[in-house]
Amino acid sequence: MTNWPKISVDIHKDFDMCFACGQKNPIGLKLNFARDGKGVRAEFTPGELHQGWSGVVHGGIIGCILDEAMSYASLAAGVNSLTARMHTRFKRPLQTGASLVITAHINKKTRKLIEAEAEMHLKDGTPVADSTATMFIHSQREKK
Repeated sequence: MTNWPKISVDIHKDFDMCFACGQKNPIGLKLNFARDGKGVRAEFTPGELHQGWSGVVHGGIIGCILDEAMSYASLAAGVNSLTARMHTRFKRPLQTGASLVITAHINKKTRKLIEAEAEMHLKDGTPVADSTATMFIHSQREKK
């Protein structure tokens, strides 16, 4: 059995500097997820600063967006979580400047884990990538 180091995660801090959703992070993606039915939804248009190959969005950026979507689905389900395992399928290259719709929802929630799913499509519905994740439940969300 592996003894992983314990780390402290301060869930009470602002999300302002989060790379994916932080609105004050000068190099961040500034994603803005909203509840949508039983899940969450956001729109995003990657630019040239998000490319790997010339004109093509870096796969790590796509994975980051999908991971964030699943984290927000977890938040919408009332828990703070950390991604334990993630599997992403890339269905097509994504050009910079293409407008995206990202959605995510929870498939299963147990006492310690969440199984989530996210999808990324072009605005016309063309699939770009999808992902599934198993996430550790860190704590219940505080009611506001």
